[in-house]
Amino acid sequence: QLQLVESGGGLVQPGGSLRLSCVASGSAFNLYDIGWFRQPPGKEREGVGCTHGGGSIMIYGDSVKGRFTITRDNRRNTVYLQMDNLRPEDTAMYYCAALRGYCSRDETPYNYWGQGTQVTVSS
Repeated sequence: QLQLVESGGGLVQPGGSLRLSCVASGSAFNLYDIGWFRQPPGKEREGVGCTHGGGSIMIYGDSVKGRFTITRDNRRNTVYLQMDNLRPEDTAMYYCAALRGYCSRDETPYNYWGQGTQVTVSS
């Protein structure tokens, strides 16, 4: 089992940057694919991207490609979501999630979820 804790959210002006962290407790972290999701106010949760156990990544959605990236440090059981050039439409609760399997843009296969961290982009 894994427990996931996100941090790093906050209020940022448009054009700014934030780095979110997802720290896992539990064993065999490197065997889990870790996904990042977000849920804007009043909308459904959507996939942002995912990292495989070995560190390769996928970013979902044209709106975040080129601005968001994911890195992974298996020694620290941590996955990061680096978000640059933030826009007001990036405002959302951001979650990380884990699954034993292959990255999925759909949240259904993920077994473990963090509590989320709020990102607000506003001037």
